[in-house]
Amino acid sequence: MRVAALVTTFGLLLAAVMAPVARAQDVLPRPDQPFKGTIGRTGKDSKPDFPKPVEAAKGAPNVLVILTDDVGFGASSTFGGPIPTPTMERLARAGLRYNSFHTTALCSPTRAALLSGRNHHTASTGVIMELGTGYPGYNSLMSKSCGTFAEVLKQSGYNTSWYGKNHNVPDWQNSQAGPYDLWPTGLGFEYFYGFIGGDTSQWTPTLFEGTKPIEPPHDEVAANNYFFERDMADHCINWIRMQHAVAPGKPFLAYYAPGTAHAPHHAPREWIAKFKGRFDQGWDKVREETIARQKALGVIPADALLTERPPGIPAWDSLGADQKKLFARMMEVYCAALAHCDHQMGRILDAIEAQGELDNTLVIYIQGDNGASGEGGMQGLLNEMSVFNAIPEDIREVIRRADELGGPTTFNHYPVGWAHAMDTPFQWCKQIASHFGGTRNGMVVSWPARIRDKGGLRTQFCSVIDIAPTIFEAAGVKPPASINGVEQKPIEGTSLLYTFDDAKAPTRHTTQYFEMFGNQGIYHDGWVACTTPGVAPWDAAAEAEGRLPSVLDYKWELYNVSTDFSQATDLAAKEPGKLKELQDLFWKEAEKYNVLPIENSRLSRFDVSLRPSLTRGRDEFTYFPGLVRIPEGAAPDTKNRSWQITAEVDIPADGAEGMLVTHGGRFSGWGFYVLKGRPVFCYNLAGVAHSTIASAEALAPGPHTIVYTFKYDGGLGKGGEGTIQIDGRTVATGRIDRTLGFRLSLDETLDCGEDTGTPVNDDYTVPFRFTGELKKAVITLGKSGLAEADLEVIDAAARALAGRE
Repeated sequence: MRVAALVTTFGLLLAAVMAPVARAQDVLPRPDQPFKGTIGRTGKDSKPDFPKPVEAAKGAPNVLVILTDDVGFGASSTFGGPIPTPTMERLARAGLRYNSFHTTALCSPTRAALLSGRNHHTASTGVIMELGTGYPGYNSLMSKSCGTFAEVLKQSGYNTSWYGKNHNVPDWQNSQAGPYDLWPTGLGFEYFYGFIGGDTSQWTPTLFEGTKPIEPPHDEVAANNYFFERDMADHCINWIRMQHAVAPGKPFLAYYAPGTAHAPHHAPREWIAKFKGRFDQGWDKVREETIARQKALGVIPADALLTERPPGIPAWDSLGADQKKLFARMMEVYCAALAHCDHQMGRILDAIEAQGELDNTLVIYIQGDNGASGEGGMQGLLNEMSVFNAIPEDIREVIRRADELGGPTTFNHYPVGWAHAMDTPFQWCKQIASHFGGTRNGMVVSWPARIRDKGGLRTQFCSVIDIAPTIFEAAGVKPPASINGVEQKPIEGTSLLYTFDDAKAPTRHTTQYFEMFGNQGIYHDGWVACTTPGVAPWDAAAEAEGRLPSVLDYKWELYNVSTDFSQATDLAAKEPGKLKELQDLFWKEAEKYNVLPIENSRLSRFDVSLRPSLTRGRDEFTYFPGLVRIPEGAAPDTKNRSWQITAEVDIPADGAEGMLVTHGGRFSGWGFYVLKGRPVFCYNLAGVAHSTIASAEALAPGPHTIVYTFKYDGGLGKGGEGTIQIDGRTVATGRIDRTLGFRLSLDETLDCGEDTGTPVNDDYTVPFRFTGELKKAVITLGKSGLAEADLEVIDAAARALAGRE
């Protein structure tokens, strides 16, 4: 016993010696250093003294933070799931698995909490960027008083970079007009390579390098070989190699946030083929197989219960043969997407290891920013834009195109049954902050130079707000009292370094509230009280039909999660006193952390008039060739109204063709262009239908004014009459039976004189630059054709859109 105690004591002392010594709490940037040389009248009688550069603490590790997207606790093989994640397993063997780690249940909020070390409402990110409202916890403007771990490390001797997804720019600030202070380069990251928003295509991503828009390759050979995950990993590897080559003694921070496995679920064809037939048994059987593996691995207790499938999700055995075949294929694609993503992370680790740096690199691999997404509905999706605009997809068409799933012609999502399976053994899924299916995610932490219990499991309750303080302690820095002249709010998370050496250490994160879209929960000392969800994420019609209760009327549940790992046994009826105690604690925490007011509506928050706008009050927009990549929030809103495009062109003697102005791409949108000398307007209704109005008359050489006019029928997402005129003469008319009522595009933009991203129609290929002279294009908007009654219809679609971003 004494020998064992001495060994343990020696180990703890050794760990303390190896860890960087934390500096006293700083003001950043640090004050100018006093000049310690001497100054005479000439250089001969003077002594120079250069200010010393800020250096990281001695022994400070490199830091690699990995955050995947829309991946549930039961998805990865590292935590017993069916999807192979060998890179995560590799890190787990060298480090620790955490089976009680929690996120916020939604994208932007989790990411704000991760970066700042504060609760998402403290960081003004109670919802996604597109739903910000004018309350402190929800305005989407992360305060300068919530400085990021990147800003602190950058000013403490680190180089910093960010790759992949950034869904933390307010929706009125994501254009090239800025401001850029809430973009990655304004949050402490010296280099950024990725996309701004909720999701993007892996085949044709909407990319930025720093704040500059860049395009993936468009030529056929290069485009066929391009895939964003590979490209992103290449950029991360090259950046890390450059840091090591130029400044080998300087540690780096890399934040790697792929868009996978958020929709669209994209993967190279050869990766999809690897998983053919792997999910033919269906989601019910996969849940049973997963919980068995989880217990065998020891990542959940042997007595953990498998929660029941909600009645809204059909049993696999109740499906028809064609449905089973299609849905199994959708899961194969999702599996391939995540497995391929994990493979790219392995390449990054290999690059770090080749430089001899892996031993002193702290790697934090968080598998998912929330639970798996149930937003694909009952039958999954070929194209997400269809559900955003309440346009049903014909399942026969989805079946016919099943082989295209995961490829560049789809923007796909799997059915909710698979989301539930990927959250095994828990209830519910993404958006549902009240239950672990929405908030519990697998995490692995590796730091070979510091962690001795290699392959160990940690069960302490912890949260995404614990990551920043963990990084600070590992790097030997204290959270600063002030950053760039702004007094900092206290860090609200708890460092996890105390868990590295003691698997049985009592949790230091003893209380944590949860809230998202009115779904409420509170953890305290091994107990969880939470509300029963007022509506399922896949029930898009609930609000419009008046079935959404007041958040004050939600039923509450109670779980002793110290003995009930999966929240399977509701004790509310047996322990009313305990339930009341936790309910009172929730409201206390809600008031403390800016959670109030709690809302479960989507429409009122989705209304762009609630937020600042670059387009409000304008009805005329003038564009010139080369003005491209203008996001929907900064572009003229042509939905649900009459509108017009006027283009002034000069046609050379040998004719011209190309794009005049377009908004959107392959999955939805419109384009006004010249094809083989003839003006054409095409309207793409979420890929379900294409309406083309084309002139039979070619443009003669010389100057012309080309006008497209759309006369709207009125209502929500209704049709209208389109007309093309050349120099005042009508040359084509046509009917557009239905239009996009809610959202024009997810990641594609408005472009003038060319088309970035993907084509609106297959009769041309991007970039399709106009070969004549386009002097300007003017878009003029008529009054909105929406009636008050249409707003109730918007309510239903707004809910579906809210969680998908």
